[in-house]
Amino acid sequence: MSTSVIEPGTRLAGRYRLEERISDSGGSSLWKAIDEILARAVAVRTFDPEFPRVGEAVTSARAASRLTDPRVTQVFDADDSGESAYVVSEWVAGETLEQMLAKAPLEPGRAATLLYEAAEAVAAAHAAGLAHLCLSPRDLVWTTGGTVKLLGVATDAVLRDRYSDDPAAEDVRGLGRMLYAALTAHWPGDEAASDLPAAPAADGVPHAPRQVQAGISHAVDAIVCRCLGIGAGEPLTEPGELAKALRGVPRTPLPLFAGLGGAAPSPRPAPKPPAAPPAAAATQQHPPVQEPPRPAQGRRARRAQPQPQPAQSGQVPPPRGRYDTPPPAPPSNATTVASHARKPANRALLGVAAAALTVIVGLGAWALSGGGSDGDKGAAGKKTDQGQKTPPPKPATVKLKVQDASATQKPADQHPDGTSRKNPAAVIDGDPGTVWETQTYTSERFGNFLTGLGVTLTLSTPAKVSTVKVDCPATGGTLQVRVGSSRGPGGLKAIGEQSCDRGELTFAANPAVQGQYVLVWFTKLPAGNQGRLNGISVSGTAG
Repeated sequence: MSTSVIEPGTRLAGRYRLEERISDSGGSSLWKAIDEILARAVAVRTFDPEFPRVGEAVTSARAASRLTDPRVTQVFDADDSGESAYVVSEWVAGETLEQMLAKAPLEPGRAATLLYEAAEAVAAAHAAGLAHLCLSPRDLVWTTGGTVKLLGVATDAVLRDRYSDDPAAEDVRGLGRMLYAALTAHWPGDEAASDLPAAPAADGVPHAPRQVQAGISHAVDAIVCRCLGIGAGEPLTEPGELAKALRGVPRTPLPLFAGLGGAAPSPRPAPKPPAAPPAAAATQQHPPVQEPPRPAQGRRARRAQPQPQPAQSGQVPPPRGRYDTPPPAPPSNATTVASHARKPANRALLGVAAAALTVIVGLGAWALSGGGSDGDKGAAGKKTDQGQKTPPPKPATVKLKVQDASATQKPADQHPDGTSRKNPAAVIDGDPGTVWETQTYTSERFGNFLTGLGVTLTLSTPAKVSTVKVDCPATGGTLQVRVGSSRGPGGLKAIGEQSCDRGELTFAANPAVQGQYVLVWFTKLPAGNQGRLNGISVSGTAG
């Protein structure tokens, strides 16, 4: 079956249903397909029977499938034994660097962050003996899930029949060209590799980025020039060297989702003008209370405070002294007359007592309700409460979701076959029966091959990490935990280190450390010169 007769709806291996042809190039086609067994979207590349390098393409895809760096596109399946050869890899949804640059150049800090991640991914591929050789802005994707993905490692070189005597230096030049493009929105390479405008050049040498775009620092400009051989700087020849150089320049976090730049801060509301003085009495809807003239401030104060109203019953106590002298009465009724004389005074005392009781009850209710509203407080209350606000509730500490786990070692380019014997995802699968372990070394210092070896967890979103719990079924050694926004160990902050004791270890960050990456690694191997980790959980607050 040839590529030309494969149509949407075709099933490969009885499970991959082709949905949409994405592109055709040089005897192969890229499709969006559905894996009907796992019910997920995948990318499928099919080949024309006359394509001369089918076997080599399938072999390179199988080699790429062993890469564990999450920034490299994962290969799921590759086969050339049937009627139609194919390669199945993860479907990456997002925005390519070329699409981002069609709008404008990236801010230098973001460009440095994006290419730092790409350089580390390429360095991981080179550590496994694989290269790209065809890097362009179309191969770097900022996904809708907020991660960096590098497309085409190992396979694109075969598809395009590219070879190099120095693959590392070639990929450094490719990364340098992508960094140049990210900073200037101009492409300094083969025009067939990108639709971006060509970079201005003199005698075939591109102008330095600072000559093309303002706002680029000398440090970033120098890194690009060292990658592309512009000027007299010492060339960068290894992807790991480029990643190290980018680690030392200011970098800006990328937006959480593809296509979303940093929003401008909301404008602060303009302060309200002071309230105008109350209008004259002629503008009031109701006749004013007749009272002696006083300053305007006094009138505002009286309107804010309700005026006491006369009693509604109409039983106003008579003025004191009206009945001081009882009316004349016959002597025989003297006692009765004295009693009538005391009744008005008793009524007045009872009224005063009732009023006092009402005031006391009112004050108690006011105190229980929190002191009333701001408008009901007196001057003393305003002095004590002025500027006090209810503090916002503290965000709850929760168990953070981990997106994936990958093995990490330092140096990254030494001893690539000895990093681990088990899948690092064993530390986050929740199964107490699975263990991630290193190989057995000749000494607790990794046989002098490495200085650190462990597992890096990628959180689903950046968070403030407060606690990391590690189940280490080993004894002795030194286990260290680092947290930060950069995947490389050098860009992470150490929050603690402990010795293993066949149980759970708790590492607390005080204060919490912001980041998306958590590195748990051995800087000194436990007894037996072999590291083992059973489970890792991370707690903190989102955002």
